[in-house]
Amino acid sequence: MPAQLTSSAPVLLVRDVVAAANHYRDTMGFHYERFWGDPPGFVILHRDGMYLMLKQAEDPAHIIPHWTVSHNMWNAYFWVDDADALHVEFVKNGATIDYGPCDQPYGCREFGIQDLDGHDIGFGQVVSA
Repeated sequence: MPAQLTSSAPVLLVRDVVAAANHYRDTMGFHYERFWGDPPGFVILHRDGMYLMLKQAEDPAHIIPHWTVSHNMWNAYFWVDDADALHVEFVKNGATIDYGPCDQPYGCREFGIQDLDGHDIGFGQVVSA
């Protein structure tokens, strides 16, 4: 049997890794165990078996949200089992909603948030094949 991929993790550059990690924890329910570096420069976040890595940029000019170079493009996208319920949770926790739940022509009910560094993160529920 060939080797298999078991997980993936988008990596985002951020201005302040501690502030960004705490924002993901407080508004989107991600968790982390530790930071790497002194001062902290890297963290691995997780929620529901999904991962997201944050790396503090040496130069803030290197932080380029994808939507600034490609219209409506996310920096990361997560498939979910209930987009509407997750949206309600994120709103309650104070997340910055980029766009509310909507049905897309590619068969997903989705919404997007924007993090402290302007990255768009999409969350989509497959609603049709």
